[in-house]
Amino acid sequence: MDFDQILSRCGDFNRYQFMLLTLFGIINFIVSLHYFTQTVISFVPDHWCYHEKLANKSFDEIAEIYAKFPNPSCTRLLDIDGANVTVSPESCTRWIYKYDYGYRSMNTELNWVCDSAYKARIGQSLFFIGSVVGTLFYGLLSDKIGRLPALILSNFSGFIGDFSTIFSQSVTTFSLCRFISGMAADTNFYLMYIIVLEYIRPSMRTLGLNLAVGVFYTIGLVFTPWLAVLVGHWQLYLACTSLPILSVVLYYFIVQESAQWLVTRNDVDGAIKRLKRVARFNKRKVTPSEFEEFRKHCEKQRQKMGGDEQVHATLLDMFRTPRMRKHTLILFFKSMVITLCYDAVSRNVEGMGISPFVMFSLSAIAVLPSSIIVILLQDRIGRKGMAAGSLLVGGLFTSMAGIAIAYQQHNHNAVLLACLTIAARFGVAISYESGSQYATELIPTCVRGQGVAAVHVAGFAASFLAPYILWLGTFFKAAPSIILGVLFFTGSFVCLLLPETLNRTLPKTVEEGEVFGKGERMFDFPCLSKKGKHSSDDSEEEAYERKQSLTDFERSNDSADENLNSTA
Repeated sequence: MDFDQILSRCGDFNRYQFMLLTLFGIINFIVSLHYFTQTVISFVPDHWCYHEKLANKSFDEIAEIYAKFPNPSCTRLLDIDGANVTVSPESCTRWIYKYDYGYRSMNTELNWVCDSAYKARIGQSLFFIGSVVGTLFYGLLSDKIGRLPALILSNFSGFIGDFSTIFSQSVTTFSLCRFISGMAADTNFYLMYIIVLEYIRPSMRTLGLNLAVGVFYTIGLVFTPWLAVLVGHWQLYLACTSLPILSVVLYYFIVQESAQWLVTRNDVDGAIKRLKRVARFNKRKVTPSEFEEFRKHCEKQRQKMGGDEQVHATLLDMFRTPRMRKHTLILFFKSMVITLCYDAVSRNVEGMGISPFVMFSLSAIAVLPSSIIVILLQDRIGRKGMAAGSLLVGGLFTSMAGIAIAYQQHNHNAVLLACLTIAARFGVAISYESGSQYATELIPTCVRGQGVAAVHVAGFAASFLAPYILWLGTFFKAAPSIILGVLFFTGSFVCLLLPETLNRTLPKTVEEGEVFGKGERMFDFPCLSKKGKHSSDDSEEEAYERKQSLTDFERSNDSADENLNSTA
């Protein structure tokens, strides 16, 4: 009796799974607040250098006076005498701010604008660097001490970073706080994603996971900017967004550690203990003999695969064998394409004349429909088809938005640009949501934490190229959209080289990951197969092929070891 079978006895889509999905939804809400704090606290409204003769004038009158200068926000006036305005050679030290909805950001309070604007950017860069470090660190930690402790520690890092930012008054302390906060970015989401995925029935993963993301993340995106407007000050906003993170500590007493991860650590007793708790919560009766069958199955698999190797498996093991190496590199490239294109699309519409608060809410509109599309299609056309198709659609939307923005450079239509931006983000959101589940399922359990972390880090690293790709638009307007389109289409193609995971028993060891989907062709999709869909249980022929592949794999390893010994 394997893990999926014993889990079905304990309940794989019952009360406990519903509770897990609710808690995962709360995580999505908290993550949306945490991730966008770095943007919301740095909003910079329209501003002009202060002059005592401008004190009683309206914002429109001030804007009209400064309109004749190339850099109105940072031009200091020496004297204003009617229509005659004299410019001062000195830099501004005080500004007049046209607060958007009355919200006072950190940049406006500390006057981090004009010559001091770089200070906020340094802090935001440290947030990004922190996310790379944190993703690798907590991903590795999750495979060493467990998914649940790493999840709690990651979120606690986010709380410390955000709450301490409230007291930052210098660029040094601000950058340090943003680095600590950034260490939580992404791991505070995907570690819970892994736990939920491993405890839920394969046929319900797409529905449960994407519905939780679509509903709760959308609510968080819509709520985030208006929370800032409601409290009116960046420090109060940070307090309101950081304190809810502490609630994740309670997950330690509610959520069960990943039983699959415990099996890979040779802690079968620990896995059975968690499964019994799940069965008790679901009010399901599982006999001791069934747990004993599961124990024997785990012992048999451990002896066959080499239990010590599972325990000490690392990220490097994903590159040790040819097929596993190919799949890992494709997942890296796909993550890089999605993250890079999403960042570039976001950057490519700055200054289009719409309030950032309104734009945040409008952008959120794309998240829920993208989740619904994934729910409706991913279990029909399969993970591979969804990944390739969504990247293809994302490429089309991104190219259309980029070209439209490029050719309307001197005459922006704010409504058109907003619509195209939402459409572009819609395509990228589909790619991101479907890609997250695909990577998590494809990476073996024994290295899933650090493997998923590495995939996300590859995406973060690629986003560094976004500003340079957009910079090419100064030479040829359509260059950014062409480059992003090529990346999207290339990503769509290489996804066809990955094996399907829909309704398949997921790999737990690196050895199983090497032979997973062996013999599958590029255009094998569940919706086009003769059976109409993949069976939840592998057919006898598939089971035989997998067994033979594992045997061949073990023989090749033994042969390699013998060659090494003879050489020595």
